[in-house]
Amino acid sequence: MAASCSLVCCGEERDSDKFSNGSVKNADKLDFTMYKNTDESNPRKKSRRILVAESDRLSYVGNNFGTGSLKCNNLCQYYVGVLNKQTMQMEVHSCWCLNVMLRLLLQVDSLIEAFGTNKQKRALSSRRLNQVGSDTLQQAVAKAANTVIDQKGLEALQQEVAETESQAELALHLPPCTADADRPENVYAFDDLLSPVEFGALEQAGSKMAALTPEELQKMRDDGGCLCVVKLLENMPTVGDTRDKTSRCAFYLSLLLNLARQKSISRKFGQEEGCPRIILNKLMKTFTVETFNNGRIQNMVSSSMRAKLAAYSLALLLHLGHMTADLTLLHRDLGITEARIIEVAKSMGLTLIRPSRVKSDEAGLRDDHFRASLVLPLVKYDQFMERRKRKKMH
Repeated sequence: MAASCSLVCCGEERDSDKFSNGSVKNADKLDFTMYKNTDESNPRKKSRRILVAESDRLSYVGNNFGTGSLKCNNLCQYYVGVLNKQTMQMEVHSCWCLNVMLRLLLQVDSLIEAFGTNKQKRALSSRRLNQVGSDTLQQAVAKAANTVIDQKGLEALQQEVAETESQAELALHLPPCTADADRPENVYAFDDLLSPVEFGALEQAGSKMAALTPEELQKMRDDGGCLCVVKLLENMPTVGDTRDKTSRCAFYLSLLLNLARQKSISRKFGQEEGCPRIILNKLMKTFTVETFNNGRIQNMVSSSMRAKLAAYSLALLLHLGHMTADLTLLHRDLGITEARIIEVAKSMGLTLIRPSRVKSDEAGLRDDHFRASLVLPLVKYDQFMERRKRKKMH
């Protein structure tokens, strides 16, 4: 008759482990250590655990987060059964965390030398030779770097690195671009700024914008609000599809400009203006980052997201202004510097139109606004040339 066993329910445990190479002999000689994240206030980190099991021969490490961890369903209850072969009773332990204990090999090179195959030994020898060559190369690079630092100066090099990183950061936050497009309006496609579904959701809000009276527009101007929006509404056609498109885009642009002036976004953002839910979700997903603060998750507008808002606002204004936009009004509405909006325009490959110089008696009539136009082919600006020009100006 086959042996039978009975179940014994034990107290609730914190976690369970299994080893990647199966059973472990002399498990009672393993020394277990549990590490937990100290950030108890962060709901995403407070449950993170690292378990270490050490023996005389090998060490094992397991964790419940990252790519190598087991994915446990929070809606399920997990149990682990441990059979006592002497009493034939299986102890059932409740656990919420499952760890796969992976071997952590120490002194791998020594093990390969002693027990490795010929192929592994050849790979080890090749790697060591490459390491020697790499060390020699690193020494040469370090010597060359010291020479460059002595010639240019550390501060100048740091400035170049900072400006290069700034340009790379901007490139990540530009609207989708088709640089080889056949027409200027296809470079930054309108549908990539507002999808047909999103544009349709703005019908009611656009109608309200189109119905604003001259007195209400003047009040917006006096309050120092979105001057780009006011200019669009004042100059839009009186009838037709163009008027409808301009009014909808004006409402969306007002949301972008308002968002750029915020630091943290509350749940009430856009409600007073009648912002459709699909547009609000787009704004939160595209132009904010999630951060954890005071026990809750908040949507914040970081400096990189503010640059992204500037790029998308500029692209939208290009479509509404026959591929030309007023940079001076835009940077004032966004609350950023003129130099920053010019940097965004250059990263988008736009042609800059600088204010014309006139005589002093005509100063009252001159237009001192910077503008940008999208002209094919796109302009490729040389960052090093721009730096030299700035140095000469100083």
